[in-house]
Amino acid sequence: MSEDIIDRDLTLHLDRLPVEGGDFVRIDQIAGVVRNLLQDLKSREDMRLYKELESLAIYIRDIKAEIASVRPDEIRDHYLPSAADELDAIVRATENATNAILAAAETIEEAAGAAESSVAERLNEATTAIYEACTFQDITGQRISKVVKALKEVEGRITSLAVVFGAEIDAIKRKVMDEHTAQPRVLSDTDLLNGPQRDMDATTRQKEIDAMFHKSD
Repeated sequence: MSEDIIDRDLTLHLDRLPVEGGDFVRIDQIAGVVRNLLQDLKSREDMRLYKELESLAIYIRDIKAEIASVRPDEIRDHYLPSAADELDAIVRATENATNAILAAAETIEEAAGAAESSVAERLNEATTAIYEACTFQDITGQRISKVVKALKEVEGRITSLAVVFGAEIDAIKRKVMDEHTAQPRVLSDTDLLNGPQRDMDATTRQKEIDAMFHKSD
């Protein structure tokens, strides 16, 4: 609170003092002025604090609504498990492919023993290069495992959000269901043009076409 406001309030309280005592003011009157001034200050501070709390409550409410509209339960139940499963599938596929490549390299290495020295040397060099290149699987597998672990951590946090905002999420679910129920889908021209057709032979189809042209005549 600014000093100007304090000075103004103090002046107002002093002006209200009774003048029956002349130029003298009793101690109890001064004490009353101080009490009233402090009460005014407290009231203003309480009001300011109340407004701050009110704005904070509105902000929290809006944040809760935004988080609930994102549907963290849907992210937790569908998107995150799907992403983790896809990454696990990538790890398994690369592992299987690497094992197949290594098995083929071992076969080539065994066959190199029966080949001429110059051919055997080249085959051994090729198999060594294959072994070295296949180390990529360990690196990618480790990195993808870290991503899967991070997704599981995110899933745990989102689960906590879904629990905290359960009521808001349920309200949004009901609202969406009510909107779908209240607004039946209207068929468009595209739906009518691309709708299902009855099974009929060529003769029947031609008869219907001829009948349609006869009606137009």
